Amino acid sequence: MQEQQPPQGQARPPAWSGAPDTLLILAAVALLVALVVAFVAPGRFTDVVPAGPESKQVTVRLASFETVGDARAVPLFAEGGGLGLLNLPFEGLVAGDKWGSAVGLVAFLLVLGGSFGVLMKTGAIDRTIVAFVGRYERRMAILVPGLFVMFSLGGAIFGMGEETIPFILLLLPVFARIRLDAICVVLVTYVATQIGFATSWMNPFSVVVAQGVAGLDPVSGAPFRIAMWTLFTALGALLTLRYALTQQRDRPAAPIAAAAGADLGRAGRSDLVVLLVLAATLAWVIWGVTTRGYYLPELAAQFFTMGVATGLVAWLADRRRMPANRLAEGFREGAATMLPVALIVALAKGLVLLLGGTDPAQPSVLNTLLYTLAHGLEGLPATLAAWLMLLVQSAINFLVPSGSGQAALTMPIMAPLGDLLGVSRQVAVLAFQLGDGLTNLIIPTSAVLMGVLGAARLDWLVWARFFARWMLALLGLASVFVIVAVRIGYA
Repeated sequence: MQEQQPPQGQARPPAWSGAPDTLLILAAVALLVALVVAFVAPGRFTDVVPAGPESKQVTVRLASFETVGDARAVPLFAEGGGLGLLNLPFEGLVAGDKWGSAVGLVAFLLVLGGSFGVLMKTGAIDRTIVAFVGRYERRMAILVPGLFVMFSLGGAIFGMGEETIPFILLLLPVFARIRLDAICVVLVTYVATQIGFATSWMNPFSVVVAQGVAGLDPVSGAPFRIAMWTLFTALGALLTLRYALTQQRDRPAAPIAAAAGADLGRAGRSDLVVLLVLAATLAWVIWGVTTRGYYLPELAAQFFTMGVATGLVAWLADRRRMPANRLAEGFREGAATMLPVALIVALAKGLVLLLGGTDPAQPSVLNTLLYTLAHGLEGLPATLAAWLMLLVQSAINFLVPSGSGQAALTMPIMAPLGDLLGVSRQVAVLAFQLGDGLTNLIIPTSAVLMGVLGAARLDWLVWARFFARWMLALLGLASVFVIVAVRIGYA
């Protein structure tokens, strides 16, 4: 998962001195926001058509903007439930209710993280991948695309990222044995996860957070994203297979080395049952969202059911290897990985509150800033505006290489700005997830990427020279999907 740290005993991403922690970035933004609020008068739009039951798109007439009152300095500390700089984390965390940001979203993320923690603790995912490699290591046309699809699904479903590091260590000797280099290992593991991450329909670290901040239903717009994931994953798998076949033709065989992670054990029937439970849960979630209008409370219960069911399967299969306490530990650890995300959501929500909130009809500094931005971009075609959002999000990821952090930081601005420019909020989220996820594959400010390259013993400059053309191709395809989304009215 993108916010998680590797367990003890596994390779860790090296510290990157040029990339401050997301919480530090948000703290600096809070100081900047306080300065802006002290000098910018709040404003509102008097001609606002609110979102209807079928769409979250808000229609606002720019000419109806007016300023209301004067700018006011933000206090350092406020009493009686007021909002000051030092009140931001708490006020942001308790804002809203169980149906949205921040309380509902944070609670949902904690339950989701715990449930997937139980799933990962069972070891079913790890053993399935190891078994697949062992069975098809001599059948390249199955091994490479198959691994690529598996890791892409991991990125799409539960934000797999640094979890690829132990698999890189596992696959390096196996791939060397069949004349494939370290670049190929990174392609089928980390690159696959980030393509899945960037095109996901349910990634809890990017799509769910971004949709929650933008006021959209979680997992909404899934069919379009599933089609996008399929195309991106197929393209990545084919390009990787092509590279692998070239490597096999040109490289000599390497001596056989012991594979790391051999103590995982063999995949069994219980692992198949766990995977079937995961698949059934995803089908249940899609059915609930599309036919019953399920939202955060129901989705949290569905994923909690998955955690309980997978844990029960593992416990019944081998109580000695997987005792109940170990499963409870998995839930606790999984939920703990979401705490950084919860803090980021809380601080980002606090920043929005500091700017006066997101209601276009109520006076706020945010409305004034949005009017200024939209007025400068007024007249741009919606397709060009959406494409510029993609570029901006890609650039921001160099400074904020965190999916949830970037979502919480940028979506409060991008979503309502899209309303003013005729770009739906779903397209704004799409531009965010593509810009954030794909650039994770090359930016040196990503600790996860640097850790992956360290595990594969690849220099970043070597990787950047190799992957530059891939990066341009992926961003080109992302641009096509953003433009198509605008053209078809994706909302």
